[in-house]
Amino acid sequence: MSLIFTRLALYFKLLRLDKPIGILLLLWPTLAAIWFASDGKPAWHIVAIFSLGTVLMRSAGCAINDYADRDFDKHVKRTAERPLTSGKIKSWEALVLAGLLALFAFALILPLNSLTKQLSIAAVAIAASYPYFKRFFAIPQAYLGIAFGFGIPMAFAAIQNSIPLIAWILLVANIFWAIAYDTEYAMVDKDDDIKIGIRTSAITFGRYDVVAIMLSYVMSFALILYAGWQFGLRSWFLIGMLSACACAIYHYRLIKERDRMSCFAAFRHNNWLGAAIFTGIALDYALK
Repeated sequence: MSLIFTRLALYFKLLRLDKPIGILLLLWPTLAAIWFASDGKPAWHIVAIFSLGTVLMRSAGCAINDYADRDFDKHVKRTAERPLTSGKIKSWEALVLAGLLALFAFALILPLNSLTKQLSIAAVAIAASYPYFKRFFAIPQAYLGIAFGFGIPMAFAAIQNSIPLIAWILLVANIFWAIAYDTEYAMVDKDDDIKIGIRTSAITFGRYDVVAIMLSYVMSFALILYAGWQFGLRSWFLIGMLSACACAIYHYRLIKERDRMSCFAAFRHNNWLGAAIFTGIALDYALK
């Protein structure tokens, strides 16, 4: 029995269920899209399907990411002891887990329309291919933004059976947000990534990394403000956006000296930034 629990604990770590920040960074923009698409009155089964689907797909993505990076992670201080990299879990186990989780996620959307199902296939392809973009793409964080934000067009498809232009604008906003927070994350491993030849935005931006992060926040916030204004949101939404701006300013104070642990703290704090934006959206709809 103890061997089973030990194995489950390793799977738990492989899927990063002990570190839910990644799930939350997917969840906030997805929930925001659900509220926008439903005019603030979402069907709760849609909320449940997309919330659980976010957990499953993020976990599957972690397994695929560790499989793709298994020969690189051993050279990075922060990732050297991950279950797959350290040899505690076999490569085939990670692939099986990823496949099962993706199937469970697909099963969740079976009651939804065909457009949502078609988009789910694209979502899986994007999530599975993301780890390999670090081999050649100068800013893989932009591709991560697509992977982490694909719940946005899927939410509109599930609720409206179409994907309006505003959904794609929100996806672009999420791409800029991902560039901001994942560059903060990449700054933690910058020295190791240079040694092993991984491409990241922190390396590409070089000494302009902090400027690029702050500009990415500005672009993301501007697009979200535009979207919210088009949906008729006002006071509470603006309060949420001002709170997000305050978070971004706090992040600047953390990252300006490029200290590893401070950059990691800034990355983790993006949970509160995303929560502030969604809370503003939800309250504005609720109190109209």
